Amino acid sequence: MIIGIPSTQPGGLDAPFGAHFGHCDLYTLVDAENGEIKEVRTLPNVPHQQGGCLAPVQHLADNGVDVLLAGGMGMRPLMGFNQMGIDVYFAANAPTVGVAVKAFLAGNLQKFTQDLTCGGGGQPIAG
Repeated sequence: MIIGIPSTQPGGLDAPFGAHFGHCDLYTLVDAENGEIKEVRTLPNVPHQQGGCLAPVQHLADNGVDVLLAGGMGMRPLMGFNQMGIDVYFAANAPTVGVAVKAFLAGNLQKFTQDLTCGGGGQPIAG
């Protein structure tokens, strides 16, 4: 299983967790098997413009990502990940990539749902 995590430079398990998936510096990709980390590498982010979050969705799918750990995203990219068969989990409180990955592998993260999405640019949807 390949887990994608929005990250700040330089990426890796000790890197700060990127709060909004489409605006991160890069992605840390973690290959995990049987609850253990097997390999860690980084993947550059693609150029992002507000409302253009589907390019990063496709980019992650093209690189074999099965699961994304995210702190924030809009409804359109969440639907895009769902259509691509990529499960998204909410990891907003993780200070680092490693903490987020360990929480996911331990089964401590909830699936990202519509009520967790933001209205674009990181702003929560009112209501």
